[in-house]
Amino acid sequence: MAGNGIHYASWGDNRINEADLERLVGAVPETLAPALMHRAYYFVPLAIADTGEIMVAPSYTVDLGDRAVCHRNASFGATEAVFLSTRLVEDRFGLAFEFFINVAHNFVEAAGVPESFGALAWSQAQAQVRGETSQDAWETRRRAQDSRNGSKGIDERSRNIYIESAFSDALAIYMLSLAVDFDYHDLREREYPLLAAPALAERLRHVAGLFPPNGGYEFQILYRRKG
Repeated sequence: MAGNGIHYASWGDNRINEADLERLVGAVPETLAPALMHRAYYFVPLAIADTGEIMVAPSYTVDLGDRAVCHRNASFGATEAVFLSTRLVEDRFGLAFEFFINVAHNFVEAAGVPESFGALAWSQAQAQVRGETSQDAWETRRRAQDSRNGSKGIDERSRNIYIESAFSDALAIYMLSLAVDFDYHDLREREYPLLAAPALAERLRHVAGLFPPNGGYEFQILYRRKG
């Protein structure tokens, strides 16, 4: 168990330096740990997808890589295990984001979304702030607003799913920023427009206020000046 209360282990030829792994796991704010007490994260070379049994590979091969998925969940008694494939991502950024998005979704499943964040995200959506933080958040926000624009009232189910997605994304990006220095545009995907930078910064600052960084970690948003 890490010093912040997160349960984790590594296994096989996963090519992760132990110090780097400790730094990665240690970025999860300790205030999240109580909601994750029944979760354990296993960093393995490959988690295999196409079998009814829980299978992980001790090393990478092309054939096994074709059968693997980024992560796979399993239940062992009271413990919910998340197996993360370390050899399917190209760099530390990719592995970190995969880990943190799982942590964020697991937290939401256990504890829900802070009401204050939901109010912030929905106020931005109502103000038609450009873009979103993931395909799921973009699509559910659009469905909720399409319903409103059609004079049918707010689609509460879509709105609630949107807020959960937006919070999971923001929490994951916040933790990513604690562990890895990255450029805002590294978050970009092709299928949807990325959330406007000032709006994302507002969400991240809000999350940082709710879940302050652990000792030895620092949260910063740096703006690049033109010229």
